[in-house]
Amino acid sequence: MTEKLKRTRGSGNVFLDLGFDKEEAENLKLRAKLMMRIEDYYRRSGLTQADAAKRLGLAQPRLNALLKGRIGLFSLDALVNMASRAGMRVELRVKKAA
Repeated sequence: MTEKLKRTRGSGNVFLDLGFDKEEAENLKLRAKLMMRIEDYYRRSGLTQADAAKRLGLAQPRLNALLKGRIGLFSLDALVNMASRAGMRVELRVKKAA
């Protein structure tokens, strides 16, 4: 490989870089962060999917969809509720856009 690769600096939000509008990209970013934290809770808990789903207030197939990254199936509100049931405190900080 003798040709140089061109690199492009990302925006810090992969969804924005993929072409979503600013509002949707920010919403997706927040949902993805929450989904990863809930997945981490499940992995560390040692619980079965059925038991973890019960603790999170879900049916087991819904937890499975979350673990598979099906972001379109979960609202920000629903994810905040799940995180709260998992013993997490969710905070929202609003800053002026750069």
